[in-house]
Amino acid sequence: MVDSFVFRHMKEEDIDQILEVEHASFTTPWSREAFYNEIYNNKFAVYIVLEEYQKIIGYCGAWIVIDEAHVTNVAVLPDYRGKKLGEALLRKMMSMAKDMGARSMTLEVRVTNHVAQSLYRKLGFQNGGIRKNYYSDNQEDALVMWVNL
Repeated sequence: MVDSFVFRHMKEEDIDQILEVEHASFTTPWSREAFYNEIYNNKFAVYIVLEEYQKIIGYCGAWIVIDEAHVTNVAVLPDYRGKKLGEALLRKMMSMAKDMGARSMTLEVRVTNHVAQSLYRKLGFQNGGIRKNYYSDNQEDALVMWVNL
C-alpha cells in the first residue's frame, strides 16, 4: 500500500467526512447521530478510517462482543474503489478484532452485491444464511457471511 495511506481510529471530528463516504456508498446512509453514538455510547464499537493526505477516503466499523466481531459497515469513496482499499480496511479490521479476542467475524451483504461478496470470499468468509427482507430501502434479502479469525 502506498505510504500516503494511513489507518487510524475514527474520532468525532471525522464524522463530516465519514458522512460523505456514507452518502456516496449506501442508499440508506447512517446519520450523524448514529456515528456519534457508535463513538461515545457503544462500548462494543470499533471504527477505523483510511485517509490519504488527511482526507478520509474510507472507513470500517465492527462491534466486538466477547469472541465475535460483527462488521457494521465498510465503505470507500467511489473515486478510490477498485484499488483494493476496501480489502485493506477489512483486513485491518480482521486483524484488530483478532487482537481484541474475537475468534470469528460476521457480516451481512445484499444478495445482489456480488462485488462485495467476492471480496468477502477472497478473505475467507463463507455463506451462513439469509436474512429475509433485511434492507429497509427495498426489502432485499441479506446474505450472512462468516469467517474464523
